[in-house]
Amino acid sequence: MIRQELERLEETTLSPLAAKSSRCRGRLHETQPCEIRTEFQRDRDKILHCKSFRRLKHKTQVFISPEGDHYRTRLTHTLEVSQIARTIARALRLNEDLTEAMSLGHDLGHTPFGHTGERLLNEISSTGFKHNVHSLRVVDILEGGRGLNLTWEVRDGILNHTKSGKPATLEGQILSISDRIAYINHDIDDAIRAGVLSEGELPRECTEILGDSHKTRIDRMVKDLIQSSEGKSKISMSREVGQATEQLRDFMFERVYTDSKAKEEEKKAMYILEELFRHFLRHPYSLPEEYKKQIPVYGEEQAVCDYIAGMTDRYAVRIFQDLFVPSSWKRI
Repeated sequence: MIRQELERLEETTLSPLAAKSSRCRGRLHETQPCEIRTEFQRDRDKILHCKSFRRLKHKTQVFISPEGDHYRTRLTHTLEVSQIARTIARALRLNEDLTEAMSLGHDLGHTPFGHTGERLLNEISSTGFKHNVHSLRVVDILEGGRGLNLTWEVRDGILNHTKSGKPATLEGQILSISDRIAYINHDIDDAIRAGVLSEGELPRECTEILGDSHKTRIDRMVKDLIQSSEGKSKISMSREVGQATEQLRDFMFERVYTDSKAKEEEKKAMYILEELFRHFLRHPYSLPEEYKKQIPVYGEEQAVCDYIAGMTDRYAVRIFQDLFVPSSWKRI
C-alpha cells in the first residue's frame, strides 16, 4: 500500500526524535487504516474538511469588525501558524504531517470575538472556559455530532499548545512556539495598519536583536529556533532571541491586547455574548437540535456554552438581533 511506503519513508528519513505515524498511540475509537494516507495525514484532512475549521474565517483574531480586508482572522492566523510550524518541522526532520494537523486544529474551539469571547465565557460559565480545552472538546465530541476521532498525538498537541501546556511530542512543542511567533508578528502588523502602533514604537532592545520589519523578525525567530533545537529533545530559542521574543510579547499585551483601539468594541461584544448565554440558559430547548442532544449527557449550561463558542462573530450578532431587536428597527 502507498501508506505503508510512506511509513517506511518516515522511519528512514525522519529524525529518531520524530513522532512516527506507524507508531501513533491510536484513536478514541478504532478504525481501519487508509490505504493511501498515514494516520497523521488523515487527521489533517479531517480538520481541513470540518465545519469548525471553515467557521474560523469569520472569527476575530484581535480587531473586532475591522474596516479593511487585510486584517487577520482566526483562520488566517491558523494558516500562518501552520506555515511556520511546517518550516521548522521540516528543517529539524520531525513529522511535518503531524505538525500540520495539530496546527490546523489548534484553535477550532475559539469563541467569536477572539479572546474577548473566551474571557466572557470563562467568567460567566460555572465550569470556566479555555479555548484549548474546548478545541479538544470540538474534535472529540462536537464536530459532526460525534467528533473527528483524531489520533492521540494530534489531540495532545491541540490541548497543550498554550504557553502553560506541556506537549508530549517535539511536534507539539513546535506548534506551541510557532503560535507565539505567528501572533506576535502578525498582530504587530495589524496594529500598525490600524494606527495603534508605529514601527518606531517597538522596543529598540527587541528590534536590535529580532529585526525592524515583519519579515526579518519571523526569519530571525525561526532560524534561531531551528539552530538552537537541532538534535535536541526540547524545542527552544537561544536565550537572547527567546528573551527578546517574550519582551516583545509583553509589549503587545501592554499596548495592544489590553489597552488600545483594538479593544474599543470589546464591551459591546461581551454584552452580546452574555445576553445570548443568559437567554439560552433560560430557554435551553430553543437551541439547535445538535446542541439539544447534548443536554441529557452534559447538562444545559454546557450545551449553551458549546453553542455560543461555536458561533462566528456575524452569526452571534445576527442571533442577538433576531432575539432582542424589533424587526421594524432593523430596517432603520
